[in-house]
Amino acid sequence: MNILLTSAGRRTYMVDFFRQALHGTGLVFAANSQESPALHRADGSFLTPLIYSSDYIPFLLEKCREHEITLVVSLFDIDLPVLAKHRAEFEAAGVRLAVSGTEMLENCSDKKKMGETLFQAGICTPKTFTAPDAALHALQEGCLSWPVLIKPRFGMGSIGVLKAADPVELQGAFSICRRAVSDSYLKYESASAPDEAVLIQECVPGNEYGLDIISDLDGNYVNTIIRRKFAMRSGETDEAVILGEEDPGYWDLMLTAQRLADVLQPKGLIDVDVIYDPDSRTAGEPCIIDINARFGGGYPFSHIAGADVPKAYVLWAAGQKAEGDACCYAVPGVHGYKDIALGRYV
Repeated sequence: MNILLTSAGRRTYMVDFFRQALHGTGLVFAANSQESPALHRADGSFLTPLIYSSDYIPFLLEKCREHEITLVVSLFDIDLPVLAKHRAEFEAAGVRLAVSGTEMLENCSDKKKMGETLFQAGICTPKTFTAPDAALHALQEGCLSWPVLIKPRFGMGSIGVLKAADPVELQGAFSICRRAVSDSYLKYESASAPDEAVLIQECVPGNEYGLDIISDLDGNYVNTIIRRKFAMRSGETDEAVILGEEDPGYWDLMLTAQRLADVLQPKGLIDVDVIYDPDSRTAGEPCIIDINARFGGGYPFSHIAGADVPKAYVLWAAGQKAEGDACCYAVPGVHGYKDIALGRYV
């Protein structure tokens, strides 16, 4: 089995994890639209057209046939819905996409739409507004309190995310965020709603947790791995510990994860950010603040604690369900940190 990681970027560790999962029975290829470290770590690599180019999907299909690739895994949010829309073409070429359904992916990429979907399902999300005037009215009515978060509606990687503590800061942060959207690749997604491309959200108090909600490639829920975050950098987890059944809040977070899986019906692993304070007497339900329908920056913490979801993907793709499911559990109490490794590529 040969595997292709699309939009691989800097995630050299994902190349390593999938290579280890294959255990010499196949090759790992990496693709990206520009030079990046993962291309040099893979067994083979190629530069792709831009994701929104009409040449992108034909290019990937050609490479899959040329290199006998049978499993494609995307590592970038914008890539996911584009691939999902062409699932039938990949399947006709004998290629399995480890990608969720189109409707779920469109929900995940649009934070406003996702909030509405979860609210209708009775799952807690932050109060959200698309205009400063509406947020200011809610603040005056006592339905919202300072500070508030300003973020792109179709954002990722903490691009343009700011905090405001008064009306002047709110107006300024809103304008800065709009500029950040227009000056980055977020402008492509935001083109579908240019007048509502920036959100103003309730700043939910509590601890931040990451959930690896894992379903098999057919959408059958398997397990959730929960980690308590202690440090973040550029939207990714830098320090975290894996929680177990005896830890405060574990069962509340697990129940939320299972409800999310029921509502979204994901395929493969999704990465979910949650705010919750299990020690507070006034604590409500765990609050979902972001969903990435892919391996997230927090997955390595699950991996070093004994999980091996890349191996699960390989086994599931080969039709070995029970063996794949067994790879989706981690040892509680493992406390991890990310470091920076320099690589020299010739």
